[in-house]
Amino acid sequence: MKNSPNTRHFVVEKPLFLGAILTIAMTGALLITGLSKTINTSFACLYTKDNADATTAAMRTQLLAVVHYATSKEIPEITFPEIRASLDVLLSLAPCNFLVFGLGHDSLMWAALNPRGTTLFLEEDPKLVHKILARAPALRVHTITYSTQLYEADHLINSYKSEKNCLPPNVHLRGNARCKLALSELPDDVYNREWDVIFIDAPRGYYAEAPGRMATVFTAAVMARRRTRSGMTHVFLHDVDRKVEKMYAEEFLCRKYLVKAVGKLWHFAIPPGVNVSKSKGRRGTPPFCQD
Repeated sequence: MKNSPNTRHFVVEKPLFLGAILTIAMTGALLITGLSKTINTSFACLYTKDNADATTAAMRTQLLAVVHYATSKEIPEITFPEIRASLDVLLSLAPCNFLVFGLGHDSLMWAALNPRGTTLFLEEDPKLVHKILARAPALRVHTITYSTQLYEADHLINSYKSEKNCLPPNVHLRGNARCKLALSELPDDVYNREWDVIFIDAPRGYYAEAPGRMATVFTAAVMARRRTRSGMTHVFLHDVDRKVEKMYAEEFLCRKYLVKAVGKLWHFAIPPGVNVSKSKGRRGTPPFCQD
């Protein structure tokens, strides 16, 4: 088929048009990359100075988050509605104490959503910690270990009631080696602070030898109930579509404290000072859910 004059004109100009678009795209990418490096370099100096205030640190984290997600090809597994449910709580409490079990591509976002607050991440994988901190060195992260394995989930939930150090009102965390569900060797930085929001998206829990989230759910429940400050402890648990997460949430975080369910995320608002020694509750009610 013979080309019309208009078609021939387009064929001649198409390479030029594509070349222009490619040039603009490359220039934009270089500008964004340069901005990212500038932010990392200039704000890093401010952040490490003794006179750097919380506002400067918060601004740095937020700017880095913008650049990171504008240039990243990696998409966090958590969905927008799930993020929004968490954000609503963070906005209502900020600045707050925010503890996150797990580290990943969404970590910079969580830190940015709690400006001037304390956001601390606990992660089991040293290689992942190194990778994330290389991109976002201002994040506060502790590498921790777990002694549980996913295949133990049924045994642990059936046996914890026979150990008084796993039960209210005796249950505690630091140094509680007798209770296998308690994370008893966390850094002091974790124990010395009361957490307003706890987000559980780790450790791994998708194969039998993985640590599973039994201990993180239990530990979050203990932290919430031992709170001495006023207000609720907000606990978010991700991947509740899986058997173990759901089972442990109902046993320790309690259905009656569930305030919202979005996608694979459950949000609990747990009050402080639940004392099961005063009221035994209905027969069959889990010890952590009696009041």
